[in-house]
Amino acid sequence: MLSQKMQEALNAQINAEYYSSYLYLSMSAWCQEANLKGCAHWFLIQSQEEMGHVLKLFNYVVDRKGRVRLGAIEAPPGQWQSPLAVFEAAAAHEQHVTELINKLVQVAVGENDFATHTLLEWFITEQVEEEATVDAIVQQLKLADGAPAALFLIDRELGSRTLAASGGQSEN
Repeated sequence: MLSQKMQEALNAQINAEYYSSYLYLSMSAWCQEANLKGCAHWFLIQSQEEMGHVLKLFNYVVDRKGRVRLGAIEAPPGQWQSPLAVFEAAAAHEQHVTELINKLVQVAVGENDFATHTLLEWFITEQVEEEATVDAIVQQLKLADGAPAALFLIDRELGSRTLAASGGQSEN
C-alpha cells in the first residue's frame, strides 16, 4: 500500500505527465501551422508517449491500492519563434521532468517504498533517453542554422518516427 505522501507525489507526477502530453500536442499544432509536418508528427508521437507514462503511473497507483486524484492541467504555451526554439523548449521541459522524477525518488527513499523506487528506475532511464533524443535534434537544428534545405531534411527525418508498442521510448 502507498503512503499518503507517496500517493500525493505520484498523483502530482500523473498531472505533470498529462501536462507534458498537452505541451507536446501544442508544439505539434505549432509545427503544423509552420508547415513542418515531420516535426508536428514527432511531437504528436511524443505526446502519445507521455500519455503512456500517465497510464503507467495511473495503473501503478491503482495496483498499490492507492487513489488516483486527477487535477486541472495547466494550459501550455502555443507559440515559439522558430523550429529551434520549439525543440529547445522541449529540451528544457525534459530537464524539468527529470528533476520531478528525481524528487519522486527522494520521496520513495524517504518512505522506504522500494516498489515505487523500482518503478521510478524505469522513469529515470526513460528520462536519460528523452533528454538525449531532444538534445540531438536541438544540435542538428543548430548545425542547420536556418538553412532551408537542412531544415527540410531534418523535418523529413523526424516525420519517420514511430511509437514503440511497449509504450517506452519510440524510434527516432
